[in-house]
Amino acid sequence: MAYLGNPKNTIEALQKHQFHFQKKFGQNFLIDTHVLDKIVRAAEIRDDDFVLEIGPGIGTLTQYLCERARLVAAVEIDRNLMPILTDTMQEYDNVILINNDILKLDLASLIQQYGGGRPIRVVANLPYYITTPIVMQLLEGRFPIASMTMMVQKEVARRMQSGPGSKEYGALSLAVQYYASPAIVANVPPNCFMPRPGVGSAVIHMTVHEKPPVFVEEEALLFALIRASFCQRRKTLFNGLKNLKGFDFTKEQIREAILALGVSENVRGEALSLEQFAQLSNALHRSL
Repeated sequence: MAYLGNPKNTIEALQKHQFHFQKKFGQNFLIDTHVLDKIVRAAEIRDDDFVLEIGPGIGTLTQYLCERARLVAAVEIDRNLMPILTDTMQEYDNVILINNDILKLDLASLIQQYGGGRPIRVVANLPYYITTPIVMQLLEGRFPIASMTMMVQKEVARRMQSGPGSKEYGALSLAVQYYASPAIVANVPPNCFMPRPGVGSAVIHMTVHEKPPVFVEEEALLFALIRASFCQRRKTLFNGLKNLKGFDFTKEQIREAILALGVSENVRGEALSLEQFAQLSNALHRSL
């Protein structure tokens, strides 16, 4: 077995198929076995799990996943990688190779067909330019997912797990934490990849909530409030919400809802916790 976590084997696989990296897909392949071990440990994969892997590349992490899971569905957007994946995964009979864009794939059908009626686990080495859309589609789709373990840009990982008052805290933090409990499990320097990315990376593990940690009467309103609050960070919360799109609240309704939180009218959105945003959303919803 030629494990691809060994840089020599990765180079041989790429040369054998005369593969050329494509910048548009943000391709950076892992070549560090210690990091691979950390990802698999964090994912807590059991032998009866169905794993959805996003961005398998040449199959480096896929090999590790197949040795632990019941079944792995590896979704790769680059058709030029499919011959390499077919080659590197030929010794495994518990992998399904899918050439598709994860944002266009019918995930509900895939999970229903192969999930065995249990929540699945998602593992990914995500292209940094499209991390947020993929994460949010998986979470907002409310698919039966137990956890997501992902390699992302370090800055994005920090934003996902940060809390009120920190400079990284924002709309992404609140959106992710509404659906899941995120925690960074490893920082990964550029030299762990081929080719080396220009930024640091991190592995973040998200345990998906069975139900959100806060009660919200109108989810669309909650997320509209969050987006408006961080659209211009230097604005006060009150000023940010005065032109809330899609909802017709008076200035007095907004002011009363903010003051009901027990905070100043001049508070900024970055100071509010998820629970406070939920309280604000519910207060405004009841005032309609």
